[in-house]
Amino acid sequence: MDERNLHADPIVQFRAWFDEAIGEGVREPDAMTVATAGSTGAPSARTVSLRGLDERGFAFYTNYRSPKARDLDENPRAAVVFHWREVERQVRAVGTVARLSPEESLAYWRNRPLGSRLSALISPQSEVVADREELELAYDEAAVRFGDDPPLPDFWGGYVVTPVEVELWQGRPNRLHDRVRYRRGEDGWVRERLAP
Repeated sequence: MDERNLHADPIVQFRAWFDEAIGEGVREPDAMTVATAGSTGAPSARTVSLRGLDERGFAFYTNYRSPKARDLDENPRAAVVFHWREVERQVRAVGTVARLSPEESLAYWRNRPLGSRLSALISPQSEVVADREELELAYDEAAVRFGDDPPLPDFWGGYVVTPVEVELWQGRPNRLHDRVRYRRGEDGWVRERLAP
């Protein structure tokens, strides 16, 4: 990987790598690990799905009452990682996080599979529940109540991670990997090669 051949904008370069990952048959190229930390500084990480990419950054959707959302309310910064083992590539980004607009969340909500909308509507994400039956009963009740048009709940929506740093990692023999970091400078993005 020669940094001189990479696009000057890391979002454009990410999109090219993402498309290549899809073309190479990477399983779940949209799997994105999101790491957050609340006011205590305790880190927490989980895998979500990348559900949007534009000039702002990387978008995902979740329950606004979830632990990650509480972390982001207290500390609106996150790190994300994509690992594409099949092509020996990884992308890591660090940045600020903001909620997407209700209109963007609604547009995405309407395109989700019905079952996913019903699950999001009834799940008290990450809270203790008595048993699986409790969830299935709530799901069945919501399916009867809302049919094929469950409403977007006010506790569910999207976030966008706007990067201030993006690192591309390409596996190489003898663990002499290629690493190129983009970081926001005063006049735009600066590219730097990092030691493996």
